[in-house]
Amino acid sequence: MNQHIILGLWPIAGVTTIGVTRENAIATIHAAIDAGIRQFDTAYSYGLQGEADERLGAALKDLDGPTRDEIQIIGKVGQRYGEDGVRVNDGNPETLVVDAENSLRRIGIRCFDTLMLHCVDDEVPIEASAWALQRLMQRGMAKRVGVCNATPEQRAAFVSVVPCSAIQCPLNGLQQDALSNEIADAKEHCCDAWVYWTLMKGLLAGKIERDHVFAEGDSRPNYPIFQGAARERAHDIVDKLKEIAADTGRSVANLSISWAVSQPGVTAALVGAHRPDQIAGFATAGPLPKAVRRQVNELFATSNDSPEE
Repeated sequence: MNQHIILGLWPIAGVTTIGVTRENAIATIHAAIDAGIRQFDTAYSYGLQGEADERLGAALKDLDGPTRDEIQIIGKVGQRYGEDGVRVNDGNPETLVVDAENSLRRIGIRCFDTLMLHCVDDEVPIEASAWALQRLMQRGMAKRVGVCNATPEQRAAFVSVVPCSAIQCPLNGLQQDALSNEIADAKEHCCDAWVYWTLMKGLLAGKIERDHVFAEGDSRPNYPIFQGAARERAHDIVDKLKEIAADTGRSVANLSISWAVSQPGVTAALVGAHRPDQIAGFATAGPLPKAVRRQVNELFATSNDSPEE
């Protein structure tokens, strides 16, 4: 069982991932369980009709015994789809309660192991949103609560209402600001730090070639790291990362994720997949030996001079 990996279910919702079927999504979750992954991260807004929730529930439906008891489900509320089909932040307490109830129903469970405020709504005091999550805990619908994508001031306001058990924030070798910001703050509040974008949208998996042209509708070209000189510099780093991966008998994805969970204060990495065959590339990721970690640290340190910075 690998406690360092959380399977993020956004890709299996099929919103931005082309060709994902319900059957394939369920098979991907089963492959993760077979590989020892026991933590799953979903959200009310993962799918126009809650596809991630429903597919997770279907995958777990026939699972029982010790393995089912080991499964940890992380849910998120605070983001939903507007009338135009665009996701918007909604921290209204009444909305959070209703969305949590609907997510639980779609998954087929009574209680989240951890329920998180997905995004902070600038129109609603975060204390009010935190109060709603506290009420959900009191009703037995969540064992613990946390907050994602919040500033230090917002997290402080959140914990003034309810204890925060976990945060979520982006971290990868090309984007390390969280180490001195969110993750340091998590340590201060004695909560878990779960990091996402550890593969930087596939770039740090070593699967995107320099001349790759993204399909129409793919959001990745909108990120600075995928543009111009910043992308070229990133590919230079990935090429060297491939050499280290080969020398250590790891995949590039495994090495990138292992680097992330090796950082002080990081509890686990959220990693997405939409095909069963993708699971093996990261299922065994975990803290790196000191010598390898030092080597990768030195490589990623060169990204500080990247044009993106």
